Amino acid sequence: MNVGMLWLDDDRNRSLDEKVSRAVEYYAEKYGRMPELCLVNKTMLVEEMLVGKVSVQPQSAILPHYFWLGMKAS
Repeated sequence: MNVGMLWLDDDRNRSLDEKVSRAVEYYAEKYGRMPELCLVNKTMLVEEMLVGKVSVQPQSAILPHYFWLGMKAS
Protein backbone atom coordinates (compact mmCIF):
# COMPACT_ATOMS: atom_id res chain seq x y z
CA MET A 1 0.00 0.00 0.00
CA ASN A 2 1.44 3.35 -1.03
CA VAL A 3 -1.47 5.67 -0.23
CA GLY A 4 -3.96 5.34 2.60
CA MET A 5 -5.74 6.91 5.53
CA LEU A 6 -4.11 7.03 8.96
CA TRP A 7 -6.45 6.50 11.91
CA LEU A 8 -5.68 6.81 15.64
CA ASP A 9 -7.61 4.89 18.28
CA ASP A 10 -5.97 4.53 21.71
CA ASP A 11 -9.15 3.64 23.61
CA ARG A 12 -8.16 0.76 25.91
CA ASN A 13 -11.81 -0.29 26.34
CA ARG A 14 -12.21 -1.28 22.67
CA SER A 15 -11.02 -4.53 21.14
CA LEU A 16 -8.82 -4.57 18.05
CA ASP A 17 -11.80 -5.76 15.99
CA GLU A 18 -13.88 -2.79 17.17
CA LYS A 19 -11.09 -0.33 16.43
CA VAL A 20 -10.56 -1.68 12.92
CA SER A 21 -14.32 -1.77 12.25
CA ARG A 22 -14.70 1.89 13.27
CA ALA A 23 -11.76 2.91 11.06
CA VAL A 24 -13.14 0.89 8.12
CA GLU A 25 -16.58 2.50 8.54
CA TYR A 26 -15.08 5.99 8.49
CA TYR A 27 -12.88 5.16 5.47
CA ALA A 28 -15.92 3.84 3.56
CA GLU A 29 -17.95 6.98 4.34
CA LYS A 30 -15.10 9.31 3.39
CA TYR A 31 -13.89 7.59 0.21
CA GLY A 32 -17.03 5.78 -0.96
CA ARG A 33 -15.46 2.32 -0.99
CA MET A 34 -14.21 -0.29 1.44
CA PRO A 35 -10.49 -0.56 2.16
CA GLU A 36 -8.80 -3.89 1.44
CA LEU A 37 -5.95 -3.61 3.92
CA CYS A 38 -5.28 -2.30 7.42
CA LEU A 39 -1.74 -2.15 8.80
CA VAL A 40 -1.17 -2.07 12.57
CA ASN A 41 1.85 -2.17 14.89
CA LYS A 42 3.34 -5.60 15.57
CA THR A 43 2.56 -5.26 19.29
CA MET A 44 -1.16 -5.13 18.50
CA LEU A 45 -1.28 -8.25 16.34
CA VAL A 46 0.96 -11.30 15.94
CA GLU A 47 -0.24 -12.60 12.57
CA GLU A 48 -2.58 -11.52 9.79
CA MET A 49 -6.32 -11.70 10.44
CA LEU A 50 -9.56 -10.62 8.78
CA VAL A 51 -12.05 -8.11 10.13
CA GLY A 52 -14.98 -8.50 7.78
CA LYS A 53 -13.35 -8.47 4.35
CA VAL A 54 -10.40 -6.29 5.42
CA SER A 55 -7.01 -7.94 5.84
CA VAL A 56 -5.31 -6.71 9.04
CA GLN A 57 -1.54 -7.15 9.00
CA PRO A 58 1.19 -6.38 11.56
CA GLN A 59 3.97 -3.99 10.50
CA SER A 60 6.84 -2.67 12.61
CA ALA A 61 6.80 0.72 10.83
CA ILE A 62 3.31 1.59 12.13
CA LEU A 63 3.20 3.32 15.53
CA PRO A 64 1.11 1.71 18.31
CA HIS A 65 -2.59 2.67 18.29
CA TYR A 66 -2.42 3.81 14.63
CA PHE A 67 -4.21 2.09 11.76
CA TRP A 68 -3.21 2.63 8.13
CA LEU A 69 -6.08 1.72 5.82
CA GLY A 70 -6.16 1.58 2.06
CA MET A 71 -6.04 -0.58 -1.03
CA LYS A 72 -3.49 -3.31 -1.71
CA ALA A 73 -0.72 -2.34 -4.13
CA SER A 74 -1.30 -3.84 -7.55
